[in-house]
Amino acid sequence: MPKKKPETASFETALAELEQIVTRLESGDLPLEEALNEFERGVQLARQGQSKLQQAEQRVQILLSESEEAPLAPFTPDAG
Repeated sequence: MPKKKPETASFETALAELEQIVTRLESGDLPLEEALNEFERGVQLARQGQSKLQQAEQRVQILLSESEEAPLAPFTPDAG
């Protein structure tokens, strides 16, 4: 059984691990107990990633709100 991963990892590390878990689960080759453990770890990583994204969004909003020259505006991607 692999070593338990640290509870917190960088966003990029967590995302890479989550992608690996999805690949292993999609293969369908894991025994049920191992698949459940992988799924549980995936849920933890997804929640951790969501939390980090929310924190980053809050930091950006705080930084922009401190600058009157850079008001918040909705993001619209380029059509090109």
